[in-house]
Amino acid sequence: MPDQPAAAQPHHSPRPGRGRRPAAEVRAAVLAATAAMLRESGLRDITFEKVAARAGASKMTLYKWWPSPGALAFDAYFAATEQTLAFADTGDLAADLTAQLHAFVDLLTGEGGGFVVAQLVGAAQTDPDLAAALDEHYTRPRRALAVERLRSAVRAGQLRPGTDLESLVDQLWGACYHRLLLPALPLDHTFADTLVRNLLTGVAGPASPA
Repeated sequence: MPDQPAAAQPHHSPRPGRGRRPAAEVRAAVLAATAAMLRESGLRDITFEKVAARAGASKMTLYKWWPSPGALAFDAYFAATEQTLAFADTGDLAADLTAQLHAFVDLLTGEGGGFVVAQLVGAAQTDPDLAAALDEHYTRPRRALAVERLRSAVRAGQLRPGTDLESLVDQLWGACYHRLLLPALPLDHTFADTLVRNLLTGVAGPASPA
């Protein structure tokens, strides 16, 4: 018998693979998972293994992108609060300081906010990577924004020339951190208003020497 032609094989298009998520999507998922874990149980539960499992990401990716779990925790905190702490310049120094301090107090007293900040500040004392991230991406930039707003007030004649602006930042925001970390007295809007009023009107009585 003559050879029969081989039966034609059905053609199958290659299945599309699952593929990798874009890096930006993975990073957003990791930061969101970390922020949620910080709110739920604090810094002690932030490990690369736990965050990777929750975010559906590779643990090795986290090791590659962040030097320590503390640094990752800070990035998650910073991503969630960057816009909250924006500093307006309306020309009204008292109003601008009050609005910014109110936003800061709300952050520190809101859902898990103060708990997370206190833990980050504490952990930074023994985690050099977290301390460096906190300094580079949060402390120095935020101080610079506050100092620039106060410098604008000096130019507008609202503060005396030669005023130590860095010390004013410590007086205002440092006082809020003090009440957060040593909570003997309330940290609230009334306290923030008092800080601004004392700064701008002074506390010396008429009998004080010039």
